[in-house]
Amino acid sequence: MVNRWRKSAKRNPHVDANKRVSSKLRQNSPKKGWLLSTLAIALLLSSAGLITAFAWISILFIFNPEQVGWVNKFLPEWVQIPLNNSDRPQSLKQIQESLSKPQIAGETLPLDNGEHSFLLPVFQQRPNCQSDCQEIVELRVYQRSEDLKFSSQPEKYYYLATQLPITGTEESLSDATSEEYLPLTEIKRCENGAPSPGVWFYLHGQRQQATSAIAYGRIIYYNPQRTNLQQLLSWKNPNGQLPKWQQVTGGGANELVIDQTVSLEPQLSIYQVQSTKFYLNPIQLEEISLKSPAIQDANYQNALLIARNGLWTPAWEWLQFIQKQRKGVLPATAQAQIDLIHLHSQLTKAQAEKNWASPSQQVLAELIDGRWAKALQVFTASPQNAQEIATLLKADTGRLWNRTVAALRVNPNRQDVQAWAALILAVQQGEGRANSWLKSQPQVRQATLAYVQGLLAQLKGEVAKSQISANHPSQIVGAVQPISQIQPAEWLQPDINADFTIPDNHIWYRVEVSAFHDGKRWLSFPFKNLQPPKNSPAEFFWATLGINFDPVMQIIVWLPNGEQQITSATIKGVQWRNGVLQLLASGQKISGHQNHTLQPRPLALTNAALEWVQPSPITLKELYEQNPQDVEAMLAIVWRSLQESGQIPIGDVPSFLQIQAQLSDWPVQMIDLTNNTQPETVLTISADAIASLRNINLGTQKLDKNPYRPRTLILSDSGKVIYTDFQKSSRQALVAIAKLSNSQSLALLVENANKYSLQRWSDQHQRFE
Repeated sequence: MVNRWRKSAKRNPHVDANKRVSSKLRQNSPKKGWLLSTLAIALLLSSAGLITAFAWISILFIFNPEQVGWVNKFLPEWVQIPLNNSDRPQSLKQIQESLSKPQIAGETLPLDNGEHSFLLPVFQQRPNCQSDCQEIVELRVYQRSEDLKFSSQPEKYYYLATQLPITGTEESLSDATSEEYLPLTEIKRCENGAPSPGVWFYLHGQRQQATSAIAYGRIIYYNPQRTNLQQLLSWKNPNGQLPKWQQVTGGGANELVIDQTVSLEPQLSIYQVQSTKFYLNPIQLEEISLKSPAIQDANYQNALLIARNGLWTPAWEWLQFIQKQRKGVLPATAQAQIDLIHLHSQLTKAQAEKNWASPSQQVLAELIDGRWAKALQVFTASPQNAQEIATLLKADTGRLWNRTVAALRVNPNRQDVQAWAALILAVQQGEGRANSWLKSQPQVRQATLAYVQGLLAQLKGEVAKSQISANHPSQIVGAVQPISQIQPAEWLQPDINADFTIPDNHIWYRVEVSAFHDGKRWLSFPFKNLQPPKNSPAEFFWATLGINFDPVMQIIVWLPNGEQQITSATIKGVQWRNGVLQLLASGQKISGHQNHTLQPRPLALTNAALEWVQPSPITLKELYEQNPQDVEAMLAIVWRSLQESGQIPIGDVPSFLQIQAQLSDWPVQMIDLTNNTQPETVLTISADAIASLRNINLGTQKLDKNPYRPRTLILSDSGKVIYTDFQKSSRQALVAIAKLSNSQSLALLVENANKYSLQRWSDQHQRFE
């Protein structure tokens, strides 16, 4: 077909002639084509410019016709743009005079560094008013006119850029009803710490209630990019204080803090500036809320639960541990929740650490901060103030009770919390209700029931003066063993007529005290510095040990299979010789009890002595995923410690991969034991686990094949061994980690030979002692 087309072309001579003419024209006029192209481009550009200019003038005409008034100079009279005289630029004096009565112009507030714009509050006289009679009814923003007609004059002229009508708040305050009208009488610019860009204002008023001046108001934001005023939120403060901007979450931007604290109960609302998709109102204030946990973690959810119920410090301590477990990597919403809790905790902790003149105020401060045991110490040390403390508990509107409910929800077995719940119920609903509630609690111990009965007796003022010599609950820890016979004359007893007979189902226990709290500090074995008076040594020990108030101890026995059996025993006598302090107690025998070398010795402790701490374990594999370098270094240290104790052959340390293959499933616990806010690594290793390591490096030396209990190694955050049970011929073993009832620091409960000891970290000596 192409060939046919070519033949056809040859048969048409006119086509060839046209081609020759066209080619010649193109060769003769290149300049003419260039000029035409340039002219076309110029016309297009000028058309686009005109269209853009007309569009911009149209926009100005719609939103601010005053700014396009200059166009009238170039237009015939019959097509000029009509201008509203009221929108014409005015001087400040004209603006003030133009307000219609009863409106009054307030003092102008600058919106920039120069005199380009300002905010004018408009006031109006309130009818039938005797004080603070002028309320704000409108806010206006004026900007200086750029019109040449006015900008060239010596006096400054401004046009109205935007305005916002203001009405008083109807928010109820305390006894006020929701319909009560509360006028806004003052305006103040937020100067310190307010975020930029933009300008922030407080609109506020004040209302007198009894002896307190309650402040209330609204937050106003001026957006210079949009030339817009925005009402963001209403607020109130029972102490008459204005909101303030401060950095709470550490994200770089300040947050708005509204303090609604009542008495010792902190209540802070924290708002963050967040962006929106609305053109005129591109920001909003969003409150940091604890209602929805930002992390789906059971421990995190429990921490928020107790925080919502006012236990800020226990929640903060719990969250610190979670932060350390996660190496500080948390979503921004979670970090904001944690920082909100920390801010409240700082307030309640500071209150609890103050010295209050009134015992009831001291008890209240301790309870608000979640210091249950410390509050009990204040209560028991003040029997003469029992009625005052009872009045405090009776006046509780639910804040203290809600704290007890939340605390027991996450840990149902806390005796000190159960005691305070029973005391609150006793003064509000009667002792019968308190006892029935207490007995309905899961796994409540007889020792707890007896302990609370003593508290209830003191609450009613029925504690005899002879029984008030002890000013603190007993806090005693020691090793215990059953004995078959006693010599009553060898034991001190305040009652010379005390009966040393016991029921048939009871036996005698002898407790060798390892440590006790004398109401001021913890004392440890040997007790050579005690100075009992010669004429009344029994009364001295009963008061010093706190036995007067709480003579009940728990006896904990470990069975061969590792299970615990617990019974209670009552202290009947005290013996002190050459620094050794022993107690005589009677209680039920634990069936099947026998000393077993692979289990801890029987332990005796009073109810208020210790609170067990059991951080959630993770595997070495999980820890390695979080921090591989630390785990590699740690495993080499663990290997050498096992070699030094004779558990595995001495020789070169195997490769990390060889060790990891055997140790990846070993559990570890991360917990701060040295009070430096950094978690230590607690590694407890069983005999079976060590046996598996011997397959890695089979040596010929003789190894210790005697069975032994699990042993513990603790490494600091820098990788240094700060505690170890792996020592040759050592019978030392870590039994538990505990929190002492009157201390925020943790202690190690260690068994060594036939004794127990409480070891706490010494910053001075950098060791447990």
